[in-house]
Amino acid sequence: MSKLQNRRILLGVTGGIAAYKAAEFLRVCQTLGAKVRVVMTPAATEFVTPLTFQALSGMPVHTKLLDAEQEAGMGHISLARWADVIIVAPASADFVARLASGMANDLLSTVVLASTKKLMLAPAMNQVMYTDEKTQQNLAKLAELGATILGPDAGLQACGDVGFGRMLEPEALAEEIMNYFHTGELAGLKVLLTAGPTREAIDPVRYISNHSSGKMGYSVAQACVEAGATVTLVSGPVQIEPPSGVETLDVVSAEDMFETVMARSKEADIFIAAAAVADYTPLNVESHKVKKNKSEIQLNLSKTKDILQKVAGLPAAPFCVGFAAETENVEEYARVKLDKKKLDMVAANLVGVEDSGFNSDNNALTVLWSNGRAELGSKPKSALAKELVTLIAKRFYEKNSV
Repeated sequence: MSKLQNRRILLGVTGGIAAYKAAEFLRVCQTLGAKVRVVMTPAATEFVTPLTFQALSGMPVHTKLLDAEQEAGMGHISLARWADVIIVAPASADFVARLASGMANDLLSTVVLASTKKLMLAPAMNQVMYTDEKTQQNLAKLAELGATILGPDAGLQACGDVGFGRMLEPEALAEEIMNYFHTGELAGLKVLLTAGPTREAIDPVRYISNHSSGKMGYSVAQACVEAGATVTLVSGPVQIEPPSGVETLDVVSAEDMFETVMARSKEADIFIAAAAVADYTPLNVESHKVKKNKSEIQLNLSKTKDILQKVAGLPAAPFCVGFAAETENVEEYARVKLDKKKLDMVAANLVGVEDSGFNSDNNALTVLWSNGRAELGSKPKSALAKELVTLIAKRFYEKNSV
């Protein structure tokens, strides 16, 4: 499995001779399946050209805070939202000091301050600068604020000194990022998950469906794999590649999904119903294409089977997590769903709004359970899925420890 598949890494490069290692780090991350975008400080461009990183990443390199062209296409806020994790490698003594002081006088520091994502810093500097009391205080302050300090390593430095201050090797940095995503929170557990829409045939040509892209469900499947679970994904028709390391079972209709889920449900420890299953299906499916020779036609529909309620009602039901996509009264309707179907958790989101829900790369969730709730704010679905899986794991073990 590509251990960083589809993960979004924002690589910040600051001024220092170790900047050349950042290019190799980018390649390592890409080999592991990650998508990498690069932000360089002005000082970094004196050591390695932006063209190097552009050629390697296949993406424009961002260098200027007030570049009108770049701001229009991908401003500092958009960059901050895009990333799953931000790593600054190398992180110079100057950048560490500015960041610890809360300064935002270049694009990279502004992106970091505008982000709620995990920040990792790989210090690289002269050994005397690294051991200086002020540098140590700055690093300690950033660690207290939630940053992860990676290294540095000890050895011969470019200036001829020997000591701590060398940036960790690219492979070691990539390993740290993999460890961040691969939590082991669901190690040894079997997760059954549904995603995407269903299609309910009207005739051989037409069908009823919805706007679900499957992105949220697929992101949750990816997060479950990274958490150590064995994952079976029952997927409706989507236009995205299934996560690596997941058993994917393709279905089309609500009935197909029902039968497939029920055949696998007894093996599951956790069932996550992220699919947007059609509530109704045509009562009769025409054997030939219906011709447009009437001004009006009547389509009779019958209710589909409730997959989630059926699984939750099993004698030895798995831990059941539902999704509730609503256009209004999100928490109220989600709470009704939680109680009515006797679920363990419900993840509710608002759809039909810009940059959230169906088809969007971002989402926000209100997660409910019998005696609690959590708000997971707007962020890329991959990052949101990781937070959701952490919540699911916590609630699963709390329930099973009683």
